Amino acid sequence: MSFTQLAIANVRCIEQAELDIPGGLTLVWGGNGSGKTSLLESIFLLGRGRSFRTRNTHRLIRRGQNHLRVTGRVNGPAGVPMTIGLEMTATAEARSGSAITARVSGRTVQSLAELSQIFPVQVIEPGVHRLVEEGGYRRRRWMDWAVFHVEPPFIDLWLRYTRALKQRNAALKADPSQAPIWNPELARLGESIAESRRRLLEALDPYWQDAVRTLCGLPVELHYHRGWAHDHTLLDALAAARVRDEAHHLTHVGPHRADVAVRLHGRPAREVLSRGQQKLVAVAMTLAQLRFLQATTSTTPTLLLDDPAAELDGEHLERFIAQVSVLRCQLVVTSLHSESRLFGSPERAFHMDQGRVEPV
Repeated sequence: MSFTQLAIANVRCIEQAELDIPGGLTLVWGGNGSGKTSLLESIFLLGRGRSFRTRNTHRLIRRGQNHLRVTGRVNGPAGVPMTIGLEMTATAEARSGSAITARVSGRTVQSLAELSQIFPVQVIEPGVHRLVEEGGYRRRRWMDWAVFHVEPPFIDLWLRYTRALKQRNAALKADPSQAPIWNPELARLGESIAESRRRLLEALDPYWQDAVRTLCGLPVELHYHRGWAHDHTLLDALAAARVRDEAHHLTHVGPHRADVAVRLHGRPAREVLSRGQQKLVAVAMTLAQLRFLQATTSTTPTLLLDDPAAELDGEHLERFIAQVSVLRCQLVVTSLHSESRLFGSPERAFHMDQGRVEPV
């Protein structure tokens, strides 16, 4: 699965842009602040419905405008050509994401999660270390994106759980005595979500071990925490957390609180690894995921690489290049230099300057 055409309107500094993208390597070069990362964000939006730089997606709208639009032509599942269109309007509701509309070949999608299956896309960018350094939100995203592809029904499962969770939290605020009504449904769905995630991480482990050993040579381990104690059912955990939930008007246990702990010698990796080492570990997590999906589902995502040489010395950069090359996937790579050939000669190159895109 890959994309062949891209049209952008009002994404950050990009006013208008249209690009034809080959199935192999595309190079986007230009100076700092020229808009290269914004172009990658636009591609990422097509497959995720969100940015990889900020959780406040409405900030992507170009200053002085009240909407953005990204349209792409993709080769979807089974090679079927599809058109993805995503629009966002800068209204008060944009902060909750309700102003985002996505369509696939003219059909409005019910959930932005659908985009992940139609156009799988992943990114490795200078801030990738945050996958290790920050809280569980990013690691849950990393984990669930892979589960979506391995177990397609997971999307529906997660959406139903999210709706039930919102209802329970609303009850905790309005009438806490009504919150336990939602416990059986939340527990049933939550246990299934946790099991799907566990299966995914167990199957991913050989690919993770190979990637982390090759890229950084450190015995870093991934440990799955499902979001409640392993010696309790979720139904029991919800009952035990009732006083705390009622006090804070929030559900404190469940798969929405899950995490993938990244540890080295029993300690959190973020406490003992340098920024460069954290980046290598996060890159290993990403590449292991891509190799796993390719091997088990025949899914080969498009990979976006934003300034891939940043903060990597020569040896580790060579290892990284070798790992990416094995994927043989569609690549869109940014660089400060037009002569960049880290991944070979590009099939297509574009120059960016102050938000303008020109083929070269």
